[in-house]
Amino acid sequence: MQKLVRGLLPVSLVAVSLATSATAQTELRMMWYNDGIEGEVMQGILDRFEEANPDISVTLDVVPYKSVLESLPVQLASGQGPDIARVTDLGGLSQYYLDLTPYISDPSYWQENFGPFLKWLDPQGEAISGFMTQLTVTGPYVNKTLFEQAEVEMPGEGATWDDWATAVVEVADKLEIPIPMAWDRSGHRVAGPAISMGAQMFDAEGNPALVDDGLKAMAQRLYDWHQDGTMSKELWGSVSGNTYLGANEDFANAQVVMYMSGSWQIPQFADKIGDAFDWWAVPAPCGPAACTGMPGGAALVAIKDTEHPEEVGKLMDFLTQEENLAEFYGKTLFIPGHLGLAKGGVEFATDDPRAKHALETFAGAVPTISPIAFDLQGYVNNRIMFNALISRLGEAIVGELTLDEAYERMTDDVAKQLAEKGRQ
Repeated sequence: MQKLVRGLLPVSLVAVSLATSATAQTELRMMWYNDGIEGEVMQGILDRFEEANPDISVTLDVVPYKSVLESLPVQLASGQGPDIARVTDLGGLSQYYLDLTPYISDPSYWQENFGPFLKWLDPQGEAISGFMTQLTVTGPYVNKTLFEQAEVEMPGEGATWDDWATAVVEVADKLEIPIPMAWDRSGHRVAGPAISMGAQMFDAEGNPALVDDGLKAMAQRLYDWHQDGTMSKELWGSVSGNTYLGANEDFANAQVVMYMSGSWQIPQFADKIGDAFDWWAVPAPCGPAACTGMPGGAALVAIKDTEHPEEVGKLMDFLTQEENLAEFYGKTLFIPGHLGLAKGGVEFATDDPRAKHALETFAGAVPTISPIAFDLQGYVNNRIMFNALISRLGEAIVGELTLDEAYERMTDDVAKQLAEKGRQ
């Protein structure tokens, strides 16, 4: 019997070796955050990729959005980042992106369908580093049901921020709603309205110039609204520095009449609010210079420190196939960041009239976006400007600085951080 076991042992070792070889995989890690159900939709597409490519596994690491803003840059700087990441600081992290051109099957397909957005990821406009998982536009939502209950008419086309502030306070007063107006605590969210008020963001030579009369006009309104109760100090005042804070939950709970955020909230509101009340997207309110929001969105990018660039390229090719992207955009209710699909249309998986109206409203806002807003979104150091704006404005709102002091420190912050970055 002993002899028989010894005789079978080499065969067993061969079997184990073959099994190990068959199950050996290249593991890719994708850092991801969710606004709504997009992680679930992406996982379904990744499952199909793994079925077609059994030698490659993909782990979807879902993290809070704050981790993408604050932790991912630290990881990338130390060379410890993921293989692929979903990011919103599109140009600011570009030094860490992999040029996919040698690893994808048809670069011309990418240029034709993602061309206008590729330069957001590469200031030189030469590399193909990723694609937009969603094209976003900032803008407000209102609780239309509250307007109807209060018998207050919603401001119409061409209405200003002042018009809306007056209207939402009237609604809140009549119905005892605690927060007339809320904005995401984000420099990006403030930038569009500031540009509407005349902010230029850059000087004649194209250098960043954050503080001017247009920005001051919008900042003064935000300051005043926080002092007179139009906006809640408890929201922005609950965090400090450049920390992001949304008011989506307050709006979903009918505690806010008007919420300044953007198109990425559509799937979440369709899921969480449904038909509990009419959440209605409205066009960007106007200022003397424009009626604009900020373009933007999230991109899925390849990271240059990956040890598996060929496999990353194969995955990105799979994800960007039209049928896969059409499924992703349709199920997530995201505005397509793919020109072919934007032109041909996407079948959005919703019968919710509120979601459909919101998608139409934000998609229709794209032609009205100011060129300054596009330039700012494509500026590689825009995060420095956004952070300086929101951190110093926040300090003024809670009484730590005067507005004039806040403007001085915004300017100093931008100059110092640009100088520091230039020394790196």
